[in-house]
Amino acid sequence: MRLQGKRAIVTGAGSGFGEGIATRFAAEGATVLVADINTEAAVRVAARIGAPHSHVDVSDPASVSEMIDSFTNAHGTPDIVVNNAGITHLPTPLEDVSEDDFDRVFAVNCKSVYLTARAVVPAFKARGSGVILNIASTAGVSPRPKLNWYNASKGWMNTATKAMAVELAPFGIRVNALNPVAGDTPLLPSFLGEDTPEMRAKFLSTIPLGRFSTPEDLANAALYLCSDEASMITGVCMEVDGGRCI
Repeated sequence: MRLQGKRAIVTGAGSGFGEGIATRFAAEGATVLVADINTEAAVRVAARIGAPHSHVDVSDPASVSEMIDSFTNAHGTPDIVVNNAGITHLPTPLEDVSEDDFDRVFAVNCKSVYLTARAVVPAFKARGSGVILNIASTAGVSPRPKLNWYNASKGWMNTATKAMAVELAPFGIRVNALNPVAGDTPLLPSFLGEDTPEMRAKFLSTIPLGRFSTPEDLANAALYLCSDEASMITGVCMEVDGGRCI
C-alpha cells in the first residue's frame, strides 16, 4: 500500500499504459481518477478497479479545469497527476504531415501538460507538495524516422519535465517523466503504420531485451517515481525501454 491515502489523476487511463498505471495505483491504496476522452473505456476501467472516472479532452482548457475541479470537490486536492494521454500521427515524411495532425499531436501531447499544470500547481504550491509524472517516449530521446513531429512532441515533454522540476522544486513539488519504448497497446498500429508480423519483428529488433513494454512495466516505474520512496528524485526522464536508447 505504497500510495495509501494519496489522491491521483491519470489521464488516458481507459487503455494501455494509463490503464496499467491507474490499476496499480488503486491496488497500492490511492484514490485514482480514471480520466479519458473515451468515456466508455474510462467507465470500464473505473468499474474494474473501484475508482471514480471522468470524461476529459486534455487539449481543452475548460475540460481539464472541470476534471480537476470536480475531483477536488469530491475527493480533495490531488497529490499526483499523471499526464499519460497521448496520440501520434501515422508514419509519414515530415513535409507530408497535415497541419491538422500536427496541431492535434502538439495539443494532446504538449498543451495538455501546460493545462494540467496550470490547474493543479497553485494548490500544490499552497500545500507545499505534489507530484507530476509525464509519460513521454523513447521517440523523444532517440527519434524514429517518419514519426517526426510525434518525436518532437515527446522531446518537448522531456524538456518541459526538467523545466518544471527545477522551477517547482523549492515548493516541494516533484516532476519526472517516463520514456517507454512502444508497447502492445492501442497506439502500436499507428507507430508501425501497418500491424503485421514482419513490422513487429522489425520494430522488436531495435529493442535489446527483445520485447515490447507492457502496462505493468510502466506502472511499476510510475509507482516508484510517484511514491515517497522517490522523494529525492525530480527532473528525471527515466527510460523504460529494454535498452532501446543505449
